[in-house]
Amino acid sequence: MTKWPMVPLGEVLTQVTTATKVQADRDYANFGIYSFGRGLFAKSPISGTTTSASNLYQVRAGQFIYSRLFAFEGAYGLVGEEFDGCFISNEYPHFDSDPKRITPAFLATYFKWQKAWEQAAKLSTGMGDRRRRIQPEQLLKMTIPLPPLKEQQRLIEYLDALTAKCEEAKAETTVVQHESNKLLLSAFLQITEGMPRSRLGDIAPLVRRPMLVDPFAEYPGVSVRSFGKGTFHTAPVLGSEITWEKPHLVRRGDLLISNIKAWEGAIAVAGPGDDGRFGSHRYLTYVPQVGIVTPRFLCFYLLTADGLQQVSEVSPGSADRNRTTSAKGLLEIPVPLPKYPRQVWFGELFDKVQEVKTLQTHAIEERESLLPTIIAQVFTGDAA
Repeated sequence: MTKWPMVPLGEVLTQVTTATKVQADRDYANFGIYSFGRGLFAKSPISGTTTSASNLYQVRAGQFIYSRLFAFEGAYGLVGEEFDGCFISNEYPHFDSDPKRITPAFLATYFKWQKAWEQAAKLSTGMGDRRRRIQPEQLLKMTIPLPPLKEQQRLIEYLDALTAKCEEAKAETTVVQHESNKLLLSAFLQITEGMPRSRLGDIAPLVRRPMLVDPFAEYPGVSVRSFGKGTFHTAPVLGSEITWEKPHLVRRGDLLISNIKAWEGAIAVAGPGDDGRFGSHRYLTYVPQVGIVTPRFLCFYLLTADGLQQVSEVSPGSADRNRTTSAKGLLEIPVPLPKYPRQVWFGELFDKVQEVKTLQTHAIEERESLLPTIIAQVFTGDAA
């Protein structure tokens, strides 16, 4: 239980409602608000020619703002200097705060707390998440714990210092991972320099394993993320619910390629956890031949700039969804092929780097989860 008095927002905030009439020959600098307490982001200007709004509203740095439609999921923020003078629609109520009672940063921090969104959501009107709006007069009835100004400032400095440390650690991790990627690429180029190339179809033939669908069986799915980010699992689908997407069995060690997103790196090696799952007919499975090419080496090559260029050339079309990769075209890609032991060595190096990356990723996630916990402690009175 907080030791601070609970104060209605209406006592410390005043809504700003001054409107600007839209002129057809003018563009208006604009921004949006991320959900989940992530602040504001720049958007394309609002065109006076195309907007349906007759009025817009100009905001100033230091004003508190939220989205009526997405307030229930944390679309709140503080207008920073970079958005001073921008214009927004009436879907974004904004407020001046009483400098004698509350600091804008304290208020913005409060609305990074999920419990605050939940409290505000109870004030919303409309049916269904996407139609729920929180009106400004309702928000102003909401109460928040309000310490003296000096205490607000102390807490903000404390949280800012923690945030800075998290960001610093995240930046350092990004640098280390970037250097790790450079190390892997350097090792790859070293072992492939001057090596002859082999046709992909000769070293990793296309092997399709279509399943005869049992309407009473379940088919756990596996898919591939773009940009070389590996596989992910999808919920099992009952055979009776399968329509046009025909399941194909995936085995450990398969090179799994999305035939609609291969050109942007939706290429991965099926791991132990993927074995026995099912990809849709959109996923092509190539089986690297043991003793000739390792799955990891082949996957890494296809995700290099040279490999992706080769993939793009067999993925005709201009629009994203129309760039279907030719299964037969992939078979013709010339792959640099060093001796097998060199590929195995590269795979071991890749695994070690990946292990370090995984540990770093977990460390980042732990740090990022720390801040919301501390914010909760601050507003529930559990923090020092």
